[in-house]
Amino acid sequence: MTEYSGIRGTRVKYLSSDPTLNTSTEGQVWYNSTTGTLKSLVEIKAWSSGGSMNTARFALGGAGTQTAGLGFGGYIISTGDKNSTEEYSSFSWSNGGNLGTARRSLSGCGTQTAGLAFGGFSALTATEEYGGTSWTGGGALSTGRRNLGGAGTQTAGLAFGGQTTTFVANTEEYDGSSWTAGGALNTARSGIAGAGTQTEALGFGGYTPTNTAATEEYNGSSWTSVNSMNTARKYLAGAGTQADALAFGGITTANTNVTEEYGGTNWASSPASLSTARRRLGGAGTRAAGVGFGGETTTQVAVTEEYNSNFNTGTRATWSAGGVLNTARYALAGAGTQTAGLAFGGYSGTAMVATAEEYNGSSWTNGGAMGTGRYRLAGNGTQTSALATRGFAPSPVNQTNITEEYNGSSWTGGGNNAVSGSSSCSTGTQTAGLNWGGSPNLTSSQEYNGSSWTAGNTLNTGRSGSGGAGTQTAGLAFGSTTDTETYNGTSWTSVNSLSNSAAAGNGALQTAAIAIAPSGATETWDGTNWTSAGVSVAVPTDSFFVVGTTSLALKFGDNPPSTNSTEEWVASTLAGPTASTLTTS
Repeated sequence: MTEYSGIRGTRVKYLSSDPTLNTSTEGQVWYNSTTGTLKSLVEIKAWSSGGSMNTARFALGGAGTQTAGLGFGGYIISTGDKNSTEEYSSFSWSNGGNLGTARRSLSGCGTQTAGLAFGGFSALTATEEYGGTSWTGGGALSTGRRNLGGAGTQTAGLAFGGQTTTFVANTEEYDGSSWTAGGALNTARSGIAGAGTQTEALGFGGYTPTNTAATEEYNGSSWTSVNSMNTARKYLAGAGTQADALAFGGITTANTNVTEEYGGTNWASSPASLSTARRRLGGAGTRAAGVGFGGETTTQVAVTEEYNSNFNTGTRATWSAGGVLNTARYALAGAGTQTAGLAFGGYSGTAMVATAEEYNGSSWTNGGAMGTGRYRLAGNGTQTSALATRGFAPSPVNQTNITEEYNGSSWTGGGNNAVSGSSSCSTGTQTAGLNWGGSPNLTSSQEYNGSSWTAGNTLNTGRSGSGGAGTQTAGLAFGSTTDTETYNGTSWTSVNSLSNSAAAGNGALQTAAIAIAPSGATETWDGTNWTSAGVSVAVPTDSFFVVGTTSLALKFGDNPPSTNSTEEWVASTLAGPTASTLTTS
């Protein structure tokens, strides 16, 4: 009999608890000695055949879920526009009540028992509401259009994009009886897909007249451009929410079966593809449980396919308000994490600040004051073991090399830095720190051993007011310019650049950092590339400080004027799967 070690090249692991379940665990088998079970992780992302529609058609509308779907309207090449409606039960389609107006290239939203159909060819304004058995007329769209996107519910619907005699960016919101104008898309387009709700919608794909991969998020009043899909296409279908969406099918230069998942920040290509590549299909459901039906190959089809993914929940990357600093300030420094942060130094607008403040995840309390109040200083370490060095000091104002160490309650003097200056950056720990750069765009770097500083090798790019991450022997420097460099304890190496010049940023690891530009735009680093997070801080200039990790970070202080603003970062996630217990004999 074939053994696991012969297949995988390794033995089955003997563990007291399940390992972290994520994509890196895919395909692994282990024995859980606590529960006495043999387990494995097989990531399921697959399209499977569902029951065919009773009427093959394309350019139809869709609503509902994978187990309670709704398909309506559409087009048949030989007979024209259709008004028929079908309800899906996860096994088969059954006929429902007909639309009052036969049409194609319409959009829809809602559920199987409370659906909404709107728009269509030729630029129809007609809106109809489905109650589970029949359709009734609703308020007319202000702008009749075809090939538009839709999201939301029957009483809180959203229509956007589409085409009249030209491409439109118009958005309209439905309240259950009438449509009112909303914010316009940044990219006017037709053949767009949608997902989400009226106040948290996602629009993606389409053509302008060239195919586009552009993606935009709607907040109830305006659209924001975010990271694009990997495959530009039109006449695709969508499902899910703004932070957890599914895109599938459509046409590039030919019909495509490509499927992509959106996790609130980026699109990822799914390993699963539609069995039947097609365009102008209907879509419904969620990212984890979607359904695609009908559509056009070289003719109309009745094919239904169901998508299932065991990574079944997603959260969007966000910045949100935290507890405010007791002393408003800018050009400060800090240390620690989101739930155990430390802020120190800075400028209040009238004086240099010596006060340190400690953050517990919700509020700031005053800690011990530094011996020398100063601003544009550098900081690193933890809330109970921090390091402050360099900066502008008073009486008279001058650039200093003063270093101080914090033990969680008070500051004591450390060894003076080898270089005096301001606007430098530090990372690492109190006993193994790394400091570099400074005004005016210095290239020097220094290493701290807990008592004294020694010179390290020079940066490739001089920088002032930058961000940093990692440790003394595995550091990361970024910002001031778009250039990024890594440090291995001996030398600096240039790596892939930021999209925006960062004003600040942080990270516990050289391979995982977060950077914020003066505009507020946020990027994350995975050890190889920087990626836009698609969201920005609320209070951005260039004199704030950031601590934490790529997953959970804390941004505090800023100017002008000096502010006590604090913001908390939570990265987007897709929740992991559940391990399967293997049957053994």
